[in-house]
Amino acid sequence: MPLTDYEIVVGLEVHAELSTRTKMFCSCPNRFGAEPNTQVCPVCLGLPGALPVLNREAVVRAARAGLALHCPIAAFNKFDRKQYFYPDLDKAYQISQFDLPVCGKGHLEADVETSTGTVRRRFGITRIHMEEDAGKLLHSGAAQIGGSESSLVDYNRAGVPLIEIVSEPDLRGPEDAEAYLAALKEILRYLGVSDCNMEEGSLRCDANISVHRPGTPFGTRVEVKNMNSFKNVGKAIVSEAQRQVALIESGGVVTMETRAWDAERSETRAMRGKEEAHDYRYFPEPDLVPLELDEAWVEGVRRGLPELPEAKRRRLEAEHGLPAYDAQVLTESAELADYFEAVVRAGAQPKAASNWIMGELLAALKRLGLGVAEAPVAPGALAAMLKLLDSGVISGKIAKTVFEEMVSGGGDPAAIVERMGLTQVTDSGAIDGFARAAMEAHPAVVAEYRGGKTAGLGFLVGQVMKLSKGKANPALVNEALKRLL
Repeated sequence: MPLTDYEIVVGLEVHAELSTRTKMFCSCPNRFGAEPNTQVCPVCLGLPGALPVLNREAVVRAARAGLALHCPIAAFNKFDRKQYFYPDLDKAYQISQFDLPVCGKGHLEADVETSTGTVRRRFGITRIHMEEDAGKLLHSGAAQIGGSESSLVDYNRAGVPLIEIVSEPDLRGPEDAEAYLAALKEILRYLGVSDCNMEEGSLRCDANISVHRPGTPFGTRVEVKNMNSFKNVGKAIVSEAQRQVALIESGGVVTMETRAWDAERSETRAMRGKEEAHDYRYFPEPDLVPLELDEAWVEGVRRGLPELPEAKRRRLEAEHGLPAYDAQVLTESAELADYFEAVVRAGAQPKAASNWIMGELLAALKRLGLGVAEAPVAPGALAAMLKLLDSGVISGKIAKTVFEEMVSGGGDPAAIVERMGLTQVTDSGAIDGFARAAMEAHPAVVAEYRGGKTAGLGFLVGQVMKLSKGKANPALVNEALKRLL
């Protein structure tokens, strides 16, 4: 029986490292890329007698994520010890939250691309809890110790604050998963909760996957780990679902287990039997008191929430008359949306500002490897250039030249226009002269036009623009040519 005769059921567990200045239970820096084992102390190394102290900002960021995902914030929550052998977590347990997490049930809405079009779907959130990250094992180029290969451990990541966002089993395939993850990442970045850089490990995802025939109970779920991109999450879901269907159709039984995703071979492989809560032997963390969050504190966090992506998109469409596509692109990051609104506040027309930001600005940033915050053209400068274009001082072609000058060296667009002699030619006598020269150089095109084949007009306009070095006003060029022809 093919995969299409089965329904895929997916629940996601997303780990997001919080972008706090220090770690979860100590004052070591929370910074990626430092030399191995240079951001450690007795607490995050798990040395005897070291006591954890909770990072207040981590709690704030966890609450921000919960409120943005419509989760209630628990007035009483606590930390627990999760007993587990971590080669990269010295104390052999993780401080996490079990039965009383910081955030309860919520939901996330996302636009899912399907074969019949875009569908808006709501996915349930089971819980959000706080915990500490483990260190990192380095297997490549394993050290030779005593004549045998050994992995190395970097404890810089040990103790970095995490939130784990657990979804309900509401996803029904790779399209749902990729849409859910994209929407979640966007929200977390808007909130400033996490930078969500998957390549640095600050956003990681595990997928619980099962299959069943429609109308029958859900199948046995299998957890798949080790996926480093949204596309790989989608591929892993399909591959694991196909494996389970093949197993069922051959008379086998799907067992609850943890499997790793092998991106090179595009398949999952067994890691270990799936642990249940009792396997971890949870008990309340004795070195941390329970956490009580009153309503006034929660409301203070709520008041500090920024405008979220979906609300911003609706506002940009309503206030500035932008098409849905423009609003979608401009709100892909809070920084880009802020840049656009700064350009409009400086006097530019919204649609013109949107076109230039989505086109020339983003292309320049990609070419230079820069983020929006590092844009070499300030919003006010772009607005000033667009006003020169709108008023007819420069043409669209000249505007691109001016923009590139602004990218290269900055400066005022009006000064660039004056320095480079780029003011648009609007004098009718000068434009007539360019038009006559173009017509004299191409008599065959002129004859065709006068014979009724008017397609040659565009060619002649191009010749005039070339003769004027792009300075002639295109509208006046069209008028002049039509009159002279």
